[in-house]
Amino acid sequence: MKEELIKKEFNVAKEKYAALGVDVEKAIEKLNKISISIHCWQADDVGGFENPDGELSGGIQVTGNYPGKASTIDELKGDIEKVLTLVPGNHRLSLHAIYGDFTDGFVDRDKIEPKHFKTWIDWAKQHNVKLDFNSTFFSHPKSGNYSLSSFDPGIRRFWKDHLRCCRRIAEEMGRQQGDACIHNIWVHDGEKDKTVSRIQHRQLLKESLDEVLSEKISTDYLKDTIECKLFGIGSESYVVGSHEFYLGYAVKNNMMLTLDAGHFHPTEGIADKISSILLFVPEINLHVSRPERWDSDHVVILNDALLELSQELVRSGQMDKLHVGLDYFDGSINRIGAYVVGIRATQKALLQALLEPTEKLRQFEKENKNFQRMAYLEELKALPWNAVYNYYCLQQGVPVGDDYIKEVESYETKIGSKR
Repeated sequence: MKEELIKKEFNVAKEKYAALGVDVEKAIEKLNKISISIHCWQADDVGGFENPDGELSGGIQVTGNYPGKASTIDELKGDIEKVLTLVPGNHRLSLHAIYGDFTDGFVDRDKIEPKHFKTWIDWAKQHNVKLDFNSTFFSHPKSGNYSLSSFDPGIRRFWKDHLRCCRRIAEEMGRQQGDACIHNIWVHDGEKDKTVSRIQHRQLLKESLDEVLSEKISTDYLKDTIECKLFGIGSESYVVGSHEFYLGYAVKNNMMLTLDAGHFHPTEGIADKISSILLFVPEINLHVSRPERWDSDHVVILNDALLELSQELVRSGQMDKLHVGLDYFDGSINRIGAYVVGIRATQKALLQALLEPTEKLRQFEKENKNFQRMAYLEELKALPWNAVYNYYCLQQGVPVGDDYIKEVESYETKIGSKR
């Protein structure tokens, strides 16, 4: 798209938004400050580097076998570097514990250390990327149906040690990058069919978390967050870490809660949860995904659910307490393209929310002018927000419009197709 046309369309959009009392330049400035935590596991179908021949288990499944997935740390780093050239803004990278550098030999998860992530820390510094972290309880011989909530004290001990290791790794990441590393705790524990000992398993999970999290680490370096789920593959009937369990745990312990867009009932959105949960927990971590009738982790696209979520984030006025991350893994299409589509879709939804005359709409509500509120919200739907996003891309020196498609295709020809 020609630069002159982009600027012309932007100036028209700027005037139209100004007529509604919206400062477009400020909206772009706010969007540019939102760093999306990009998930490393889209690039390699959640394989990691702990065991190249390992198979996924514990509620994790990737569909598709599109060629070109990353199989080494260097390949994955190269893919992420390419993605960062195709999206505007400065972003974070979220790593799972199985993505460490284990080139010196296998290290089991209860023994991993910060040194196994030194190459990632160095890479992040080089590319001005902040790191987040995730404990990995799935896809391991000791996963089974239960980990931290297992009746077997030896199994619980192993996974508690893993969690301790992960917290120390995340702490070191935060220390070296000068910004707190968000450490996400998602535990797959549960069963496929009817479960009698529900409260016993939940008591064990609570005790395991209490024991490990009692080790206090400065939030300047580490922010722990716990992630709930309704059901998973192989745990359709019962998941120990339900929304009610983790919401109660987060409130009681004044800690961050993770909401994944695909971890609730098939038709249940998470947008309306934001305004309630923010009143009782210090911060919220988001895993933006796209469930197709269930937690199927499809690539994020610009749909109503994503827009409603973004609107609630912005309308809350507490973006400093909200962290946006992605969580999907689709092996059926070009993986670099999947990243770019998802990141851009999330940014576009956030931009639309930032281009809303929120204070004017609030005033309508105070004056009981519900018709006017509805009319403004309807008019906003047709305003040229995409011209603003295109201009933002131009400002940032990344492909505008559909120009990134050619970039992705070129990368596939030169790099991906040779793997």
